[in-house]
Amino acid sequence: MIRKHITSATLALAAIGAVSVVQADVTRGELMATTCFACHGTDGHSAGSMPSIYGYPPEIMINQMKAFRDGRRPATVMDRHATGYTDEEIELIAEYLSRQ
Repeated sequence: MIRKHITSATLALAAIGAVSVVQADVTRGELMATTCFACHGTDGHSAGSMPSIYGYPPEIMINQMKAFRDGRRPATVMDRHATGYTDEEIELIAEYLSRQ
């Protein structure tokens, strides 16, 4: 009986360890970039009128996002999204998207 509980506990810990490894592969930039995909398409590949953002040069993305956030670039929606990000977060998103 005790052996059965030890085996069950070992399996449970192994499963938790496997989940932690999978979660560790998701970067903060990747996680934040997923909010972009609702409008800009799966993984940033737009099939519609929104621009594709996958593989976008990070310097350009950073400058554009900061311009949206600071009101220097007119927008209908992006200005509201951009105001929610810090400089660091914008850089993380831009770096992630540039590697797609």
